[in-house]
Amino acid sequence: MAEFGSSRTCSIRSCGGAEVFAKLLAYFEDPRHERSILDCPDMATAEGPRSLDLNAEEPGSDLPQPSQANNPLLDMSSIIKSVAAAGVWTFGKMSFVPKLHDSSPGNEETTLSSSVDTTNEEPEDPVEDEEGEEDHSVTFQSKYINIFPLYQDYCVQSVRDDLQKLSLKTSLSELITPQYLESLQCRLRPLCAPQETSPSSPERPVISVSHCTLWQELDEVKAAGLLGGLTAQQIRLQESMFELIGSEASYLRSLGIAVDHFSSSQALKCTISRLEHHTLFSNIRHVKATSEKFLMDLERRLTQNLFMSQLGDVVLDHCPAFRARYVPYVTNMMYQEALISQLLQQNRGFVSSLKQLEGEPVCQRQSLKSFLVLPFQRITRVKLILETILKLTEPDSDEQLLLQKAKEAIHEIVIECNDGVKKMKVIEQLVSLEVMLDFGKFKALPLVISGRFLVHEGPLSLLTVDSGPNPRTSLTDVQLHLFNDLLILSSKKEDRFLVEDHAVFPTYVHAAPLKTKTLGLPPDSFLLHFSRSGTGHPTAMILVAHSRSDKEEWMRVLKCGD
Repeated sequence: MAEFGSSRTCSIRSCGGAEVFAKLLAYFEDPRHERSILDCPDMATAEGPRSLDLNAEEPGSDLPQPSQANNPLLDMSSIIKSVAAAGVWTFGKMSFVPKLHDSSPGNEETTLSSSVDTTNEEPEDPVEDEEGEEDHSVTFQSKYINIFPLYQDYCVQSVRDDLQKLSLKTSLSELITPQYLESLQCRLRPLCAPQETSPSSPERPVISVSHCTLWQELDEVKAAGLLGGLTAQQIRLQESMFELIGSEASYLRSLGIAVDHFSSSQALKCTISRLEHHTLFSNIRHVKATSEKFLMDLERRLTQNLFMSQLGDVVLDHCPAFRARYVPYVTNMMYQEALISQLLQQNRGFVSSLKQLEGEPVCQRQSLKSFLVLPFQRITRVKLILETILKLTEPDSDEQLLLQKAKEAIHEIVIECNDGVKKMKVIEQLVSLEVMLDFGKFKALPLVISGRFLVHEGPLSLLTVDSGPNPRTSLTDVQLHLFNDLLILSSKKEDRFLVEDHAVFPTYVHAAPLKTKTLGLPPDSFLLHFSRSGTGHPTAMILVAHSRSDKEEWMRVLKCGD
């Protein structure tokens, strides 16, 4: 074994974040690292080259596996560049403008457009400024977009309506179901929890929400005389289907403000770089265009027949577009939130411009943050509305079958959004760790590989025996980083980890307990054996955990591959 430093190691998370991301910036500006990000090199073994399992998954983990060939998350170059867009960086100094995670059809391969720092340049056209793509908005004027409130207030009204149902319901068996309580709780939580007030946000008054239009209150429904011939069950079904239309109109109204008022603001663009603007608003223009097309088809169905028999087929037709737009947007929200928090703390020009924009009447005292979170809220709300429609639809009918398929398709999109966020967090962790590892005498191993994730990490002590006539034992601080396919042993050197050895896990890593009392060892000692290590030879060592629970945890994760 090589000699180790004597300083106590620290967790990766406890090390300076600003320094790490400064090194990340330098890392990605070096073209030599491009291939190391994308390739999955083989690791030599006794039996010959062993290719890393790109689909390996931690046993018992709910971490999503890399999916099919068209999964946008496999575009590692795009993802890593998205990681580089995290809000803790000084974006104006970056020499490229990366695309955020984008799964748009025909955009499987993400490219980088060269640019210079445009902080002080005249902003480009709003449409061209976003990924250089054209505006996909449709020429469509909704009949209902101006009679419904902003989506933020519409959600408040929905909660009030549900509470009113609770107070009027004589039998709670139908209304109170686990699914209903879960959805109601999720919608009440942001209203009950104290909201964080940004420096730019005006003081929020008590919201006064106007009554939302019902299907039975539509002039055309009254003129057609439909209500007299319908049962209460049929009216409830029509109201549930119309809620999908009305809530989409409310949602599109809010998206219009996010795009036309905030994203297109030249004053706001002058305070931030192009990359910051792109990170902040992501692909929200395309989300808005998708909503316009969806609402157009929903309103067309209502126009064709005021007594709607089916909306499941309309939802199904738009699910591919939902996936292509919502998954990238929600996946990038973690960087969007980090950036806006940084700008509010460090960019006075941004704060001043944002305060002025948020104070204008069109925003109705809603903050930018409340507009940016809407796509995530909407895709989950669509699923809840479909569930309500499904309960009111005749069982075993064609309509119910299509609705069930539509609900499941929306649910899959929600799950994919969640999985995308998880994967981005894993990759961000790997990127941060890779720049802190110094392989020294070993050939550097790229950590950022599809399917790899960190299983466990932490400090331990290595038991060493001094050579000489009177040998003595001593403890040296070391750090273990266990991945699902690799184990790295390192020592702390200033702000980096110097790699002392590594081995393929679990193939060449074995852990075993020791009879510590018999051997006169510290009680929390255990044996770690590399049958083939980075040095090319077998290596055995005695490690000492810092507590009994720490030892048990290391034994559990190290023996999981036996």
